[in-house]
Amino acid sequence: MKKLMLFVFFLFMISATFAQKEELLFVFLNKRNDLPIMPKEELDKIMEGHMDNINAMAKDGRLLVAGPFEGGGGIFILKTSSVEEAKQWLADDPGVKAERWRLEFLPMSFRAGKACKAPEPYEMVSYHFIRYGLTVTKFNVQQASNTLRKHEEHMKSLVQTGNVVAEASFGDHEGSMLIMKGDLDQRVVEASPAVQEQLFEIQIKNLWIAKGSFCE
Repeated sequence: MKKLMLFVFFLFMISATFAQKEELLFVFLNKRNDLPIMPKEELDKIMEGHMDNINAMAKDGRLLVAGPFEGGGGIFILKTSSVEEAKQWLADDPGVKAERWRLEFLPMSFRAGKACKAPEPYEMVSYHFIRYGLTVTKFNVQQASNTLRKHEEHMKSLVQTGNVVAEASFGDHEGSMLIMKGDLDQRVVEASPAVQEQLFEIQIKNLWIAKGSFCE
């Protein structure tokens, strides 16, 4: 337990050193596979209201980035660090009220790229979204701090290739995310020492997003 606590403290210090200071909250709208069948008219009405809420939050500056994953689910980046405030902003969203997704709220800090309001008219583009999930166990905790340093160096080397749109931390115990453009060689993202040493597990999805959402 003491080693786990020391690692969490180390991870916090790494995040504080490399991360952008702007207070942002990342929201995963995770796809649910147990949804009941709903009449198309009712579902269309829910999604129309969902888009209306997205547009309202974007208009007044609360929502910086929004986009769906291919196959279901999606993401928000909100201009707040408060989970409670974010939940209030989403409380009247018909899709959220209908529990169409499993919501996950994570503090985030950019280490490459940043969140921007995309210019209109929107041009939708597809990027590769890679989530690195932290899996600290008694088997990897002793080498975790060294492994994390090597992961940071791997991320820096990927940024230098010019194919990274954005890279960010999800705080002291939730891992990170990487967004890349162009053709993706999965071996490149799996080559992180943190993946090889089973400190991070990865999920890869296609993200549809308005071009310019990450100031690219």
